Amino acid sequence: MGYIEALVLGIIQGLTEFLPVSSSGHLEIVKALFNKQLVPEESLTFTVVLHFATALSTMVIFRKEIAQIFKGLFQFKWNDEFKFSLKIVISMLPAVFVGLYFEEQFESFFGGQIMLVGFMLIITSLLLLFADKAKNTNKDISYFTSFVVGVSQALAILPGISRSGATIASSVLLGVDRTKAARFSFLMVVPLIFGKICKDVLSGNINFESNQIGALGVGFVAAFISGLFACKWMIAIVKKSKLSYFALYCFIVGLLAVGATLLSE
Repeated sequence: MGYIEALVLGIIQGLTEFLPVSSSGHLEIVKALFNKQLVPEESLTFTVVLHFATALSTMVIFRKEIAQIFKGLFQFKWNDEFKFSLKIVISMLPAVFVGLYFEEQFESFFGGQIMLVGFMLIITSLLLLFADKAKNTNKDISYFTSFVVGVSQALAILPGISRSGATIASSVLLGVDRTKAARFSFLMVVPLIFGKICKDVLSGNINFESNQIGALGVGFVAAFISGLFACKWMIAIVKKSKLSYFALYCFIVGLLAVGATLLSE
């Protein structure tokens, strides 16, 4: 993999991890457009590096909130910090369940299934449109809401379903304050990302070859910087009820993906 390819994929991962347009769906489309030439044989290693970069950017943006979460977990007191930490844990349960028992089934949806990606992007666009039209409130995340949002996150494993889009939309549709919904969406994924990274590293399939260190570094920096930008931007977008623009974008890309697949058959 060259530096330009690593830069492109890093930027795509960083932006689409936070913006509600599905990072997995866009990476599948990029693979198809370039006949998978942009994706190295050691794609798992590159994927782990990019996800670590976006997780790190989330931690930088929400460093104070993350510190409060750890504080709440280890104080063992029924205070606001502990309650919020418990909601994060509850939101992780559906994705952990799916990852443990249905990982192979979900992985079968990857590998150039552009038709599926197109339909899932259209579903994402509808979720964003409905959320954008929902009435704004000052309601906080409840335990029930955190579980429902967790289910949305688990379903977002499908390529084309935006994780941030699905979790933020489901929160807003359940009456949660938009800013709080975005904040919770970004925080709830951090433990899962690090858990997945640990699992992949322990699997023994991660190989850092010396001739790829430079490209991995470029991809990491690109994903980290673009992730910082996208995370801040997304919070402002949700607060101002501007999700309809992304809904239109996902709908157009989804239609193009479906149309391109039908024409190629």
